[in-house]
Amino acid sequence: MALAGSEKTAAADPEDSGETFLLRAARIAAVVALYWFISITMVFLNNYLLDDRDLDAPLFVTFFQCAVSVMLCWIMQLLSRACPGIIDFPSVKLDQKTSREVLPLSVVFIGMITFNNLCLKFVGVAFYTVGRSLSTVFNVLLSYVILKQTTSFQALLCCGVILGGFWLGVDQEGIAGSLSWSGVFFGVLASACVSLNAIYTKKVMPSVDGNIWKLSFYNNLNACVLFLPLILVFGEGGRIISFSRLTDLSFWGMMTLGGVFGFGIGYVTGLQIKYTSPLTHNVSGTAKACVQTVIAVVYNSSTKSPLWWTSNMMVLGGSSAYTWVKSQEMKKTPPKESQDTAKEKLLPVEKSGMGV
Repeated sequence: MALAGSEKTAAADPEDSGETFLLRAARIAAVVALYWFISITMVFLNNYLLDDRDLDAPLFVTFFQCAVSVMLCWIMQLLSRACPGIIDFPSVKLDQKTSREVLPLSVVFIGMITFNNLCLKFVGVAFYTVGRSLSTVFNVLLSYVILKQTTSFQALLCCGVILGGFWLGVDQEGIAGSLSWSGVFFGVLASACVSLNAIYTKKVMPSVDGNIWKLSFYNNLNACVLFLPLILVFGEGGRIISFSRLTDLSFWGMMTLGGVFGFGIGYVTGLQIKYTSPLTHNVSGTAKACVQTVIAVVYNSSTKSPLWWTSNMMVLGGSSAYTWVKSQEMKKTPPKESQDTAKEKLLPVEKSGMGV
């Protein structure tokens, strides 16, 4: 289990694996289906929890999901010790030095998951893909500002398509009378934090021996500590105490399930990369976002204009084209460097994006 084997991809020689084509195809299909199920379910589940009118406490909901992730890391560590041949999970124990080194990333991580959830709370699932679509644009911008990395003209064109789709989507939501400027604002902030999270993840990876699960443990642990004062400052403590369903087991069951799915997305992301490739994973994520949007529109019995759908297609098409352009550019670099760079960019972002 875990991501220990994520450096391998489905591109392995079938003769070496001894598997038939149909068996490998079925396994890949099952992994992709699992990724889609967990990712889509997590988004709808978070939307359900955040849309609760009786509990206006998005910081508390996010805090609880982080706490569940920390608890699951401990559980997986214990299971790994009990069943070493079946479950592979790194030893996670609190080290204050490591925690301090990860802290700057944890601050960005808190912003990312909080703004993700706030965007989802105000815009709903249907517009979520467009509202939180500027991660690629911010990745290009911040990579230039912070890392001094330039971007090719073709990749910039793809970013232009994404920006066009974003503005068209905002315009169409406004015409339909369903636009939430708060949701758009939080979506833009979430996109910026997603990009910053990827950049800072690269910097702190050596502190956790390059292990994404150790990083997840320290990130979520730091987040739990940092969220507590924020919950009090923003007045969510009183809302939690006066919440009518505070002793309702079904409510806590849904909250825990949200945390489990948030933790699980990291595993299925690594699994999909392992059995396909980083490029295929990104394409799968784009297709998943499209299906997710369609499901939300059908579920809410909404009627959307052709231009609204065009905005979604521009965002998804621009994102897919950017992925293809970057993959072509990576082929021109040394194989090992290319593969490592792809995994560093894809895995931490998808893992941490609890609202993805």
